[in-house]
Amino acid sequence: MENVIQQVEALVYASEYGIGVAEIQQVLEAATGDRVEEQTILGALENIQTRYLSDEHVLELKFINNGYQFLTKSRHYDIVNQLQAHRAKKKLSQAALETLAIIAYRQPITKLEIEQIRGVNCDYSVQRLLEKELIKIIGKADTLGKPLLYGTSDLFMDHFGIASTADLPKLKEIVQEEDNTIGEISE
Repeated sequence: MENVIQQVEALVYASEYGIGVAEIQQVLEAATGDRVEEQTILGALENIQTRYLSDEHVLELKFINNGYQFLTKSRHYDIVNQLQAHRAKKKLSQAALETLAIIAYRQPITKLEIEQIRGVNCDYSVQRLLEKELIKIIGKADTLGKPLLYGTSDLFMDHFGIASTADLPKLKEIVQEEDNTIGEISE
């Protein structure tokens, strides 16, 4: 069992993105030639998760977006954020952020629909988001011309630490109500 725990830990650590139980099982069976039960893998993951709970570790094993991955514990977020800010070479423009938000909340969505919401051409923003792998093409619409449909990618989920788009903040939580009065308020 100890060998399986170390192998599972190595796979989670080496995986660029979250890794699921089925993929771990396939890799272990291919590497060892032996059948590895799902319960054995789940037990190994639980063992690893428990071990990393201690304060001596800066990482923790998390289940996000149907996969396991090592993440920095929340108490270290400030220092890690400083590093990320320092290395931020791939910043998104305001237009790209707006386009990403529209895609996240309205997916699947065509480029034309995005442009109708934003009121401007979004070719460049969509292309940049595809290059950064924050969005992906998820099919074609059943409308005239069969336009491409866009949706968020697994990297988007990993980057924002959410399991699904249902975890996105509700729009009413984000948008603050503005006072729509004109003129001065009299008592």
